Amino acid sequence: MVTNMNSRAFHSFWLSLVLATSAPASPNLDLAHKLNEAFVEVAEKVSPSVVVITVTQKPGTATFDSIADSEDGVTPREFWRKFHQQFEDTPMEKLVGQGSGVIIRSNGFILTNRHVVEDAEKIQVRLRDGRTFEATVQGVDKNSDVAVLKIETKGLPVAKFASSAKTRVGEFAIAIGAPFSLDYSVTFGHVSAKGRSNIVPAYSGGSMLDQDFIQTDANINPGNSGGPLVNIDGEIIGINTLIRGLRTGIGFAIPSDLAREVSEQLITAGKFTRSWLGLSILGLKEDSEERQLVKGVDNGVLVRGIVPNGPSARSELRVGDVITKVDGQRVASSQELRNQVRGKKIGRPVTLEVFRGDKTLHISVSPGEYPEAPTAVVARLKPRGVQAADLGLEIQWLNADTAKKFSVKLTDGVIVTQVTPGGLAEKEGIKLGDIITAANQERTFSPAQFRDALRGADLKKGVLLEIASGETRRTETLKAGE
Repeated sequence: MVTNMNSRAFHSFWLSLVLATSAPASPNLDLAHKLNEAFVEVAEKVSPSVVVITVTQKPGTATFDSIADSEDGVTPREFWRKFHQQFEDTPMEKLVGQGSGVIIRSNGFILTNRHVVEDAEKIQVRLRDGRTFEATVQGVDKNSDVAVLKIETKGLPVAKFASSAKTRVGEFAIAIGAPFSLDYSVTFGHVSAKGRSNIVPAYSGGSMLDQDFIQTDANINPGNSGGPLVNIDGEIIGINTLIRGLRTGIGFAIPSDLAREVSEQLITAGKFTRSWLGLSILGLKEDSEERQLVKGVDNGVLVRGIVPNGPSARSELRVGDVITKVDGQRVASSQELRNQVRGKKIGRPVTLEVFRGDKTLHISVSPGEYPEAPTAVVARLKPRGVQAADLGLEIQWLNADTAKKFSVKLTDGVIVTQVTPGGLAEKEGIKLGDIITAANQERTFSPAQFRDALRGADLKKGVLLEIASGETRRTETLKAGE
């Protein structure tokens, strides 16, 4: 029989147990539950507007997601070949893979990447509810890697855009797509950085692209391309486009403001008309060596070249000018300048604030329409031509380090760091430490300008070099066969 004392202890125990189980949850745990529910709601809200894109490729072609290397942002082609042989019944020669997209108009317009649908023979779009449609390409824009597809249906769920300009580094970022054919995968992370440029190297055509990417650590992989990167409200802040190797947590998305601007024109006109100034440019902050050469200004965009017969060729701009503002808006990088000019009306003058020497000038330039194949235009204007090795020499930047190494004064030009025995340069008496100030009458402040000056040159006709050797200034003509 239980004593009165034991009875009281027993009731106290159960009372404390009841109070413990009915006590309010920890505020921190409650916050975690709410955050967990927020991610679930985002996935449920956005997924119906996300589509899976299956592309049947023309024989002998490949999409962006099938070619890459682990450092530059995609997956090796052999990996994709093995992947499809393992999981797909369709031969690799025909089926390249899947991408993703997001519905932006209820009547069937879908935003994706150009590289997802490039050279497609057949495009199928599958909705979250299982319906499948044949899609046609409404329009593509190579420079932004944006494409719009059209399927014939109505009443589709539409994703909303947020302004990428208002998106902040550190915000949550959620990616939804079909990586490795795993449909409607949801991953989350943060906006790691904004305004990322020079992600696609120049030798891969990066100099012609709009590179103003949002960087995210939300896990994205091949197949996510074209799918949305959304914020915690389920609004599009970017279109997933690139990865920096697998499992690195470094992905890149086209900002929503650019994607929306381009896609709206593709829907209404079938193409995106881009304005340009016809310049070869480089932000001073993008190259520390160039910044050392430009005195009197720390920020701006250096004019490295002017396209003959281009919009700026008819203006007062000169090579070596530094553009600091476009219509009053500051520009510090080449991409910022492109962003300011891209949407300007063709033929309507813009005012450039330019630093030249020790003066600030205001120069008017009327933008032209960006050519369909600018690389071909440049190639015709300046063929590959002669290389430094053809002249029997190597050159480097003339900076404080190389000036000290070769015991020369710091001045404008590039410095000769190697002379090939028996080569053209040695035959003309060119030596280590000589400074080349011009090639074929074009000033050479940097190795890049030296290379540009040699494009279009003909060794049979000769290459004219202006050389500073100590206090001596002279010219030498290097010519094949002599």
